[in-house]
Amino acid sequence: MDDKAVLHHYLRSRRADLLAKLDGLSEYDVRRPLTPTGTNLLGLVKHVASVELDYLGEVFGRPADRSLPWFDDDAEPDADLWAAADETREEIIELHRFSAAHSDATIQALPLNAVGEVPWWPQERRRVTLHQILVHMCVETAQHLGHADILRELIDGSAGQRPGDPNLSVRSADEWSGHRARIEAAARQAEETARQAAEAAQRA
Repeated sequence: MDDKAVLHHYLRSRRADLLAKLDGLSEYDVRRPLTPTGTNLLGLVKHVASVELDYLGEVFGRPADRSLPWFDDDAEPDADLWAAADETREEIIELHRFSAAHSDATIQALPLNAVGEVPWWPQERRRVTLHQILVHMCVETAQHLGHADILRELIDGSAGQRPGDPNLSVRSADEWSGHRARIEAAARQAEETARQAAEAAQRA
């Protein structure tokens, strides 16, 4: 594969992995906030789909015929990061697929050195290439997939990209509990060692 095909492959894979984090969950679980700042699974999918439409559409003069009201000037802050009660899971999944298809068409149509402009970036950084934006979207999607990995594990204990993920150690529930306990014990021991060292330094 050439460089564009490699980047496109990684972007497609991370998109699919992110969308799969919704599988098998209730309406509540895909929407509920699990961090103090409100991070939630369906909101992550909505956000990634929305920004990709801009970065691989508008930036290269290929705007999509799609209204994203959560990006309007009068929209509530962070409205792209959560789903209102009247926004359905199906609508957001369809947006994700629409965004992916529109982005794929841009990637296929343009060479890596194609030039675009990001109007919401500072003036000195606005001129970009497709190569740069492909890297940007791979990183952005992977970052939010990492968030989604943690949220899904908090919801139902699912971990890894898929059942049998070779990157995840195979342990029973009891073995995972023991593993976690060892990490907790190590953290507490390190904290106690640091406390003792600080007290010794004060006495010296």
